[in-house]
Amino acid sequence: MQKRQLGTGGPQVSAIGLGCWNFAGAYGPTSEAESHATLAKALDLGIDFLDTANVYGAGVSERAIGSFIKGHPNRFRIATKGAIRREPDTNKRVFDNGPDHLRKALDKSLQDLGLDHVDLYYIHRREEERPIEDVVDTLVRFKDEGKIGGIGFSEISPASLRRAHSVHPVMAVQSEYSPWVRMPDLGMIQTCRELGVAFVPFSPLGRGVFADPAPDPATFAQTDFRTPNPRFLEPNYSHNLKAIEPFREFAAARNMTTAQLALAWSLHRGPHLIPIPGTRSAVHLEEISGAAAAVLSGEDLAEIERILPVGFAHGDRYSTAQLVGAERYC
Repeated sequence: MQKRQLGTGGPQVSAIGLGCWNFAGAYGPTSEAESHATLAKALDLGIDFLDTANVYGAGVSERAIGSFIKGHPNRFRIATKGAIRREPDTNKRVFDNGPDHLRKALDKSLQDLGLDHVDLYYIHRREEERPIEDVVDTLVRFKDEGKIGGIGFSEISPASLRRAHSVHPVMAVQSEYSPWVRMPDLGMIQTCRELGVAFVPFSPLGRGVFADPAPDPATFAQTDFRTPNPRFLEPNYSHNLKAIEPFREFAAARNMTTAQLALAWSLHRGPHLIPIPGTRSAVHLEEISGAAAAVLSGEDLAEIERILPVGFAHGDRYSTAQLVGAERYC
């Protein structure tokens, strides 16, 4: 597996990472044994960059990783996230970037992972009312204490990144990015490149829409993240499948799966991109890892742009409730 640098001065990690939200059942039921099989396959494939969060199954994902790495120490570079919590009385989701909450959340994540240090710690969602400069100060303290290796943010704007980076270098920013989610092209990818920040695309396979075959929303559980998602609701979903069909044919003509082509496209958007496809299947992980070796010519990339032009997707990428906390820009 090829390597890419996780931000200026950061560690070298596999060009393709592994998103671990699936370990908590976000897209269907799973088990710790299945998660462990996927992690073992990641090691076999040379995938050594894991991305998780404290809210993935209220610690389920972190604990699954922690129980695996106990027998495989120092094999992975691990990123996790904090800043989302639930109000005890109402269970309402709120964003808390305060130093007390972040310290408590980080300590709990380290406990669940069985570690005293993570390579990268993200603010999962920015608390709008709190200056981002103050949040960076908190994270710098964690870094000085040896608890985190680098500072990250999820779903922020380029302007917020510049403010944060002016206080202390940011290692990585993660946002949704794939052939059907292109907002980062409107400034974030360019800003990360300028500042030497890694850009980490999550859901680079369109939450499964680029799988072969495409998922059937009729099979989604009520707890599946995609059930209320506008792009998977009719009539949007049928329009989207029709638009993506030529992309599937283009992949097949190059002896690639649709998922491999979507992931290869992401890797070709810049050397500072480190996509983190999520899966709970060792077989699926082995399939998509082939994208790392794919070479797309300028003509290939132009044809993909013609087939799936910016803005082709029908429906918002998030429902109104899912969108809360993600910074919009441009």
